[in-house]
Amino acid sequence: MTFLDMLSAAARQNDSMLCVGLDPEPAKFPEHWRGDASKIYDFCAAIVDATADLVNSFKPQIAYFAAHRAEDQLERLIAHMHRVAPNVPVILDAKRGDIGSTAEQYAREAFERYQADAVTLSPFMGFDSVQPYLKYPGKGAFLLCRTSNPGGDDFQNQRLASVDGQPLLYEHIARLAQGPWNLNGQLGLVVGATYPAEIERVRALAPNVPLLIPGVGAQGGDAAATVKAGWRGNADGDTGPIIVNSSRAVLYASSGADFADAARRVAEQTRSTLQAARG
Repeated sequence: MTFLDMLSAAARQNDSMLCVGLDPEPAKFPEHWRGDASKIYDFCAAIVDATADLVNSFKPQIAYFAAHRAEDQLERLIAHMHRVAPNVPVILDAKRGDIGSTAEQYAREAFERYQADAVTLSPFMGFDSVQPYLKYPGKGAFLLCRTSNPGGDDFQNQRLASVDGQPLLYEHIARLAQGPWNLNGQLGLVVGATYPAEIERVRALAPNVPLLIPGVGAQGGDAAATVKAGWRGNADGDTGPIIVNSSRAVLYASSGADFADAARRVAEQTRSTLQAARG
């Protein structure tokens, strides 16, 4: 199955637009594992097992593993996700962006070593830095477009000189992802939940590509506003699907032995909020 096939299947099967982000911080682990980086796999696998029937995807953030020399645990975790939830795609949040020859190695890392179904990328260095990822049939690549951090304004909200007016940089990226860069229908866009007006603008410029929308929960993004701004199409989410990510609010819903049950409750609540906004 391609990434888009998996996303569509998971959205239908689990009736969900929710993505659970896996950003493990041992200092925030439940008390009996707190500070123990060797328990990263165990913690994340418990979250996966508790929420696999509630999500349309999982999104492990590679830096949270690499910082603790836990890349082997990330490999094991993604293999576990594919085993227990084979229809739920895994998006490796790596935000890579480098020249073509180096990008080839990063693509190999994401899709061959870690067996991810999609990856996040920075488009700043241009199409030749993105193209190596598109050589993997059926894999997805999400380009940073309008991110949720305050510093996103420094570049993304700047106007460009152009023959078609003066688009903002993020608008230009959206047009590229919808059009000439999207050679095999593999591209998506990252748009932060803290900017619902920009989500709506990106959706207007890129009506068919999937949107990965982080920032709901701990970062303050409004789930209902996010859905209203970005979701289009039918109840199956097949047309211009959205992937609404929540990380810390789910992962650290409890610091006790019930952390997985608490994570499930928060994931259920978030999924219900998203469903209600969809109508």
